[in-house]
Amino acid sequence: MIKTAAAATAVAATFAVAPAHAAWEPTKPVEFVVPAGTGGGADQMARLIQGIIVKNKLMKESLVVVNKSGGAGAEGFLDVKGHKGDPHKIIITLSNLFTTPLATGVPFNWRDMTPVSMMALDQFVLWVNNENPAKNAKDYLAAVKAAGPSKMKMGGTGSKQEDQILTVGIEKATGTKFIYIPFKGGGDVAVQLVGKHVDSSVNNPIEAVAQWRAGQLRALCVFDEQRMPYKTKVTDKESWNDIPTCKESGVPTDYTMLRGVFMAPGVTPEQQQYYVNLLKKVRETPEWKEYMEKGAFNQTTMSGEQFVKWLGTAEQNHRELMKAAGFIAQ
Repeated sequence: MIKTAAAATAVAATFAVAPAHAAWEPTKPVEFVVPAGTGGGADQMARLIQGIIVKNKLMKESLVVVNKSGGAGAEGFLDVKGHKGDPHKIIITLSNLFTTPLATGVPFNWRDMTPVSMMALDQFVLWVNNENPAKNAKDYLAAVKAAGPSKMKMGGTGSKQEDQILTVGIEKATGTKFIYIPFKGGGDVAVQLVGKHVDSSVNNPIEAVAQWRAGQLRALCVFDEQRMPYKTKVTDKESWNDIPTCKESGVPTDYTMLRGVFMAPGVTPEQQQYYVNLLKKVRETPEWKEYMEKGAFNQTTMSGEQFVKWLGTAEQNHRELMKAAGFIAQ
């Protein structure tokens, strides 16, 4: 009897110290794919997320950023699509998530991956070199129109992507016609504009803020319904909020861009939830909040069914914009 009681106590002790089932987490380094060139908005955001995770010890394993920009981002998307069931590969997305398959016919759709989280929406600003005589968008576009068709150069990231779609929108709204010059990333575009190799650009705020602060570029208008809310001075004289909307400037065109994170297809809900939780922790850090203001982001975030619904609507919007521009692959 005593022996039996002792045995029962030993069994109970064994169960008492047995660890509870641990939630899934990465067991090896995670590859963070950027389907764009270095220095652009997607690359900057991916590297910021990487830095925040390291600084705040949010992951036990490392997060390795890898740029795969070939084919307007198709290289990166197809890579992730091809790693079905691999939870150690994630990708940051911009709107080439929609534009690349529509423009190239590459066999890829956002539904071929697992949506994790919308991190923010990015703005577009019409920029010129600070030595340009035009002080506002209306004057600059009047000068473009007066110069005649295909005389002025608009720099942008990629062909038949967000920047060129927006450029076509400007042309249709104002009767202008640019020579569109594609570059690999927003960082390159800003450098080309500083060097006067192009006349203007439609870069995201974060891609040109350093040159704006340095007095090398001038912001003419933002392509959104409302002015950006950030009122802290970025240059000696201006905050993001001081930049008028393009509609205020007589250019009835607007466009915002997705900054989101996806996983490979075929992962488990538990693995997906790990990254949803991880990115939520990233967004709660002071570093992220500072970056959001520095880059003048629209801080809309979402995940789950809400994000999936938004993606379906955004895809249709891009299809209509690109059809109007003649950019759909035949």
